[in-house]
Amino acid sequence: MEAAIVLALAASFCTATSSVCQRLGARNSGSSGFDIYLLFRLVRQPIWVLGLVSMIVGFILQISALHFGALALVQPILALELIFVFGYMAVIGSRTVKRRDWLAAIAMCTGLGLFLLAASPSGGRDHAPGTLWWLAGLASLGVVLVALAVAFGLGRLPGAAPSRRAAVLGAATGVAWGFVAAVIKELSSHLGDGIEAIVSNWSLYVLIGAGATTLLLASHALAAGPLAASQPGFTILDPLSASLLGLFLFGEHIQTGVLDLGVEALALALIVGGVSALSHSHLIEGEDDPPSIRAGEFATSR
Repeated sequence: MEAAIVLALAASFCTATSSVCQRLGARNSGSSGFDIYLLFRLVRQPIWVLGLVSMIVGFILQISALHFGALALVQPILALELIFVFGYMAVIGSRTVKRRDWLAAIAMCTGLGLFLLAASPSGGRDHAPGTLWWLAGLASLGVVLVALAVAFGLGRLPGAAPSRRAAVLGAATGVAWGFVAAVIKELSSHLGDGIEAIVSNWSLYVLIGAGATTLLLASHALAAGPLAASQPGFTILDPLSASLLGLFLFGEHIQTGVLDLGVEALALALIVGGVSALSHSHLIEGEDDPPSIRAGEFATSR
């Protein structure tokens, strides 16, 4: 379990780096509709490529973490991504950190610690039945398609705020990343069986397809509006959907006593409140203000 926690923390840092770099690269590439060529334009920007590399490293660390721990343990830790995003914005931005920001960060970390302590995620099988995978995949796809219809419908409405479309796309991306995490969990169970077992398993190819599609979806969310709009969906719905899939697909266990459920509810309220407050911090909402260093300098300095 200790290895899973350390690896999940490292993965969280990498995904935060990816979010910031990809937002810096994508914020001037917005489009009102679904644009399959968006990735081809973004790949020409070094800062966005740095974000992509960081995302790949994060994936590798996430696979390793899920090899040692349950989805319901690893994915909530990845929500700390927002803390690292907040830290990045404090460093590269031109504004000071307010007491409210620190309180929100403390609330989020406290909520996460309480949740893991009360829920004590454990157990579960290594492989989920095919029928459950079909149900999970179709349900996740349905949620994403509905969100896409809503988001790009908003894009055609006169006067619609870009932040609303970014928020809907961020929520859809969070659900999609949750499904990708479940596929990663399936794939991680084959890591000790050799390369032949990995390349012959369906989960590798679903991961490639679903991961690429979700990357495109995330790029649209980051290009659609400010990071403050899309980040809550990434941060909350990714671990939430992944944890639910862990219970549904792999039969993972959390504590369900009356006191445990009460503490878990309080912890989730602290997490959601902290995420909401941090996402609307002046550091993140003011991301488009003139930064203390240029994006290009940020890319080379990392």
